[in-house]
Amino acid sequence: MIISLSVIAVVLSYLAGSIPSAVWAGKIFHRIDIREHGSGNAGATNTVRVLGWKTGIPVLIFDLFKGWLAAMLPRFLDAAPADSETMMALQIVCGLAAIIGHVFPVFAEFRGGKGVATTFGVLLALHPLLTLACAGIFLVVLLASGYVSLGSMTAVAMFPILLVTLFKSPSVWLTVFSIVVAAGVIATHVKNIKRLIKGEEKRFIRRK
Repeated sequence: MIISLSVIAVVLSYLAGSIPSAVWAGKIFHRIDIREHGSGNAGATNTVRVLGWKTGIPVLIFDLFKGWLAAMLPRFLDAAPADSETMMALQIVCGLAAIIGHVFPVFAEFRGGKGVATTFGVLLALHPLLTLACAGIFLVVLLASGYVSLGSMTAVAMFPILLVTLFKSPSVWLTVFSIVVAAGVIATHVKNIKRLIKGEEKRFIRRK
């Protein structure tokens, strides 16, 4: 029974992650494929830049929500004992499935976004307080530098550091997952890092 519920949860999580909110919003409300404009990324940041805040904010909220929902599915389905390492493991697997779905969406020719917002949604479900703290770090870096990419990388890199040092999490699964996520997000921002070094990265917030 537990195995069946786990499989269902993982499949549903991938399908939820595969809902390409940026792509669909662009096609339905603006008749464009967001992946053919701006940075070519099917994410909230590029949506705001190309289509504006009215479209970008709902996309951001939805991408966060689907990550949160995926990581919470094992709890909703009672797929394992509450607050056990097994439950945490299932939540992480479902969260990963949603992130993979966002990056490689079955509903959008497997061409999605970088998964930052969806990842934050997953982390919000796994450790709300720490995730909110990292969101604060993101905002500080964004306002100070103007770069979304730098804010995202800094925030996600701080998650495992704060998890181990300040919050002292007893969960091995969460600790390993946070390190993998940090490495994965930074890996997807290699081009951004190169542009930052060259001074060619576009600022989301223009400094006067």
